[in-house]
Amino acid sequence: MEKQVQIKAPNIKTAVFSIKGTAPLVVHRFSHKAQLGMLNKMELGSVAKKGKQREAADLDEVFNEARYHAKEGWDGFNASGLRCALISACRLVGFKMTLAKMSVFVVQDGWDAIEPQIPLVRIYGKARRLDMHARVETGQAYMTVRPCYDDWSAKVTVRFDADQFGVDDVTNLLMRVGTQVGICEGRPDSKNSAGMGWGTFAVEGKK
Repeated sequence: MEKQVQIKAPNIKTAVFSIKGTAPLVVHRFSHKAQLGMLNKMELGSVAKKGKQREAADLDEVFNEARYHAKEGWDGFNASGLRCALISACRLVGFKMTLAKMSVFVVQDGWDAIEPQIPLVRIYGKARRLDMHARVETGQAYMTVRPCYDDWSAKVTVRFDADQFGVDDVTNLLMRVGTQVGICEGRPDSKNSAGMGWGTFAVEGKK
């Protein structure tokens, strides 16, 4: 008996892009030390705050805690953030974001050393400590300490459904991310503001 196949097999292609920062890249991972502190408060309950004094902060430690380090030792940014940016950029060209979620993926260069479930894209560049004031949602001012990469680049590997996108489509989508969406802190497409002009980049080549 002859079987009729109506569903095509996935047509997945891969392209590698070289991107170069056109503005500083500012990364801000949630501190592992802060996570442990929150877990400790959950375990202790109401006893956690009783009589507890605030510890002095080691700013260099705060700076390093805000970086993503791969197991191999290099710095990176969260690959899922770039994937979200690619999906967000689809709004600019009228492509359904729900389809993009199933059609475009960023392949990691490695995994985070502390939280190995976090996929990373390698940053080629040196981090410096960026100390800046910011405001919480209540309007209260506070100081932030974050790593900043002034001169940075990356090689981005994108897997995509070739029945939805051609390689030129993916190239143009990545260009829109670099110009209009951005990645990491202070990006133009920030959820809470219009950004700081950070996290933009140019696409220099593909293969």
